[in-house]
Amino acid sequence: MKMGSGPTGQRNSTVEGTATAEADSTERRNVSEATFHHVRDLIVHGKLAPGSRVVEADLAERLGVSRTPVRAALHRLQQEGYIRVSSGSGSKAKLTVAALTQDDARELYAIIGHVEGLAARATAQLEPEERGEVVQALKESNERLRLQATAGRGDPNVIFDLDISFHDKIVDAGAGPRLRALHSAIKPQTERYWRLYVSSITDQLGLSVSEHLVIIDSIDRGDGGAAESALQMNWQNGADRLARVIASLGERGSW
Repeated sequence: MKMGSGPTGQRNSTVEGTATAEADSTERRNVSEATFHHVRDLIVHGKLAPGSRVVEADLAERLGVSRTPVRAALHRLQQEGYIRVSSGSGSKAKLTVAALTQDDARELYAIIGHVEGLAARATAQLEPEERGEVVQALKESNERLRLQATAGRGDPNVIFDLDISFHDKIVDAGAGPRLRALHSAIKPQTERYWRLYVSSITDQLGLSVSEHLVIIDSIDRGDGGAAESALQMNWQNGADRLARVIASLGERGSW
């Protein structure tokens, strides 16, 4: 009997075919997800500048992938607000990296403030021992920020990392899976503003450090409402500070 010609052989062939199809499907998903994150990182880090044209074929060549995962990534980035679509010549759509504007910054900061505010409320409601550990970690992060502020013009990259760490500690401690998913989708968009404008905001770092102290105190006291309000205010004030810088330096990519 030839191998695979009977029922057992047919079953084996079917199983092998299914396994191969599943492996191929998993690989395609992995490539698609990696491509999405790669393109998003290019936008967040300013390597695809605000207002610049995005060409699917050029991106595929740059990343060394086919156009299919790039197309999927661009569609997802469009849904999340990183990519804008406008009509080009004829019926072909023109894709551009979303501009950095005052209105967009205020909307993003308001959204992330509400998301992180909910996490702060939940963090304040943790059991005392666990809450105390979070408070201690927040104090350490904020003290390092304070030292950067008192050092004059601190290192923008260090300031950025410390500020991100402070906020992430609250999200990690208090957010559930849905809130974390919202946060991970929105936070990189605020990061675009930080990375392009942070060097012009570092002289106001002391204000943010003081606002962080209010957040820490509210969490330490177990006052969820106060913690939520304080964190939202931190982001609102941050939006005001950023708006003044954008007004001075100009909106990127809105020409």
